[in-house]
Amino acid sequence: MKLAASDYDGTLFRNNTISQADVEGVQVWRQAGNKFGLVSGRDLGMLTPQLDHYGIGYDYAVCNNGAIICDQDGQVLFEGKIEPHILEAVSAEPCVQASFHFAYSAKDRTYLCHESEGSWIMREGRQWDFPVIYIQQEDILSLPQIHQFSLGFADPRDSAAAADTLNAKYGAYLHAYPNRCSLDITPPGISKSSGIEHLKELMHWEDASVYVIGDEVNDLPMLEAYPEHSFVVDTARDVIKAKASGVYAGVGAMLLGNL
Repeated sequence: MKLAASDYDGTLFRNNTISQADVEGVQVWRQAGNKFGLVSGRDLGMLTPQLDHYGIGYDYAVCNNGAIICDQDGQVLFEGKIEPHILEAVSAEPCVQASFHFAYSAKDRTYLCHESEGSWIMREGRQWDFPVIYIQQEDILSLPQIHQFSLGFADPRDSAAAADTLNAKYGAYLHAYPNRCSLDITPPGISKSSGIEHLKELMHWEDASVYVIGDEVNDLPMLEAYPEHSFVVDTARDVIKAKASGVYAGVGAMLLGNL
């Protein structure tokens, strides 16, 4: 059995849609007896409605950069945790305060505060009927289990600089992944590659050959973990392409090329 793991934004979801070629490629891949799923920085509740809308069948979803894993029925199999006092401390950092939103991901909803112009969280929550709850910064310590804390910046350089600052200061408690203008903060030891390995254990797919495809910095852990079958889409930046074993026009083309 072959296991395909695709990033979402910038990889499967491009130009604000999912192409019919990618939909058909996923169908052929799964009909051949292989498994397909998404490994994304997105919240579970904002990812799976979009997959259903575009007709993408999937066997699993590894969301929030590996911090939450679910099966094809949406049952949560694993959820990480960032300690509340770490969330509070990080939220007070000057580089974090420059973000135009604080989005705290729980398994069934997102908590939002510090929202300003440029934020997309509430807009997407309304579009895809996913609960987004407004809170105040003083409510952080009373939040339920949070597995990812996400920020947004106007300039990708600000996201990358904030990641460097947080990883240097709080590396024992978290890891920050820049993804263009977004910054996703997960528990330590969590990554897209750890999410795939944990998924394989949970689903008893240990013997599956893994094929990964992405386009950005937060995809590097899985590209580097599976070097023989590490692919990127042709719109990825050259620095990301250099880490891959092949480049494809889309996810569907990668799947059909590796049946």
